[in-house]
Amino acid sequence: MALTLYGREYCGLCTTMREQLAQLAPTRGFSVQWVDIDDDEVLEARHGEWVPVLADADGTEICHYHLDLAALDDRLAKFR
Repeated sequence: MALTLYGREYCGLCTTMREQLAQLAPTRGFSVQWVDIDDDEVLEARHGEWVPVLADADGTEICHYHLDLAALDDRLAKFR
């Protein structure tokens, strides 16, 4: 399953979530695409101060600010 992490390069919470997801991806069977919202006005307007935002391939938000493992596992289970 492919997930998307929306954030900003200079965001500490974004860096933390990226690192956590990188550690979890191999064992939980997902990949993560990083998208810097500062490069896109539409994404900036949509996600703004909510970053980091983790979303699934359908664009459904899984969590924001901090990684919610229960929400992530629940969403992954729906695609297995």
